[in-house]
Amino acid sequence: MRDWQPKRLCVFCGSAKGRRPEYAETAAAMGRLLAACGIGLVYGGGNVGLMGLLADACLQAGGEVTGVIPEALMQKEVGHLALTHLEIVDSMHTRKARMAELSDGFVALPGGFGTFEELCEVLTWGQLGFHEKPVGLVNVAGYFAPLIALCDRAVAEGFMRPEHRGLLQDAETPAAVLAAMASHTPVKLEKWIRELKQL
Repeated sequence: MRDWQPKRLCVFCGSAKGRRPEYAETAAAMGRLLAACGIGLVYGGGNVGLMGLLADACLQAGGEVTGVIPEALMQKEVGHLALTHLEIVDSMHTRKARMAELSDGFVALPGGFGTFEELCEVLTWGQLGFHEKPVGLVNVAGYFAPLIALCDRAVAEGFMRPEHRGLLQDAETPAAVLAAMASHTPVKLEKWIRELKQL
């Protein structure tokens, strides 16, 4: 187990609340947990959906919250104006890069295309050796079960290496996913590239 002591954690989640109350409850629990652990929250800067619930819960529990939001979304009045820090950037690409720069790990809560895309991107960056930060998801009420099954299918069909599948830690609660992320072992890119060349 590595000595992982994150200062800030990036959380990806939906701009909607979803239909199940468990989604909102888990977003709020994640915010409170980060505050209790002294871990700053980095997220997309919105005040709507799970994003807003997450940020509000962290702030109300005394936590530090940094939002990063593109100017185009601020103009649509979805930016959260009560955060510890709010950075307004020029594009979605800049937003994701800045969130990654500020964070020591990444967690996905339920969400839609944006959440899926952000999660897959940081996993790809980890696979390619662009970072060694742990990545996890909270599988609330089985929401991510199809995605987890797809990852396992990719391994079975030869499109993903088992060690790369291991980059994604999953658990059913925020506390459990943080514990799983603490045991994350980065993939050694040089070994992977050498083995690819031998195929």
